[in-house]
Parts: sequence; structure tokens; C-alpha cells
Amino acid sequence: MALTKEFKETVRARVRRDPAFRKELLRSGMESFLAGDVETGKRVLRDYINATIGFNDLAEITRHSPKSLMRMLGPSGNPYARHLFEIVSCLQWKTGVHFELKASAAKAGR
Repeated sequence: MALTKEFKETVRARVRRDPAFRKELLRSGMESFLAGDVETGKRVLRDYINATIGFNDLAEITRHSPKSLMRMLGPSGNPYARHLFEIVSCLQWKTGVHFELKASAAKAGR
């Protein structure tokens, strides 16, 4: 189901005014990728990019065209891991949201 323009604007406004929400949105995307839910991870990352630096600014930093970045993170996109990590690295640098990975024991039943 496609998101409405009003919903996207609401998310964008909250990301801009609420640093904790901004951090949690990016964290949610990264956790989706790590859990193997690539489609959700790409969708959240697109929302995060649109709400923060935008695809044009990201394109200048990564030296990929905005259309190429949008395709990578689109529903049928399949970005290389190096491109995905480059995008995440740029987002961390530009938005001030940084991650530290910690290992934990797997939950029973997985």
C-alpha cells in the first residue's frame, strides 16, 4: 500500500523536530536489514533519506545519481552491499545518528 503525501509530510516534520524519532527511524531500517527483511529496510531508508538530507544531497556525497539511488532502494532494487553501507555511512555522518553494533545471544525458537 502506498503512503499518502500527508503521511510522508507528517513523518518528515517529526524527523526534523524530534532527534529521538529520527534516530529510531534509522535504527528500525538497519534492524530490518539485519533481520533479513530487506524490503522493509529499503522502505524505511527511503523515508529516512526523504525526511533528512534528500536524494539530491546524498547523490552529491556518494557520486551516484539521485535516480540510481532511488532505484537501488526502490521496491525492485537490489543494491550491492558496498553501496548500501556507503549510503548508511553518509547518512550517519550527515544526520549525526551513529550506530554501534553489539552481539547478543540468539533467542530460543529461531
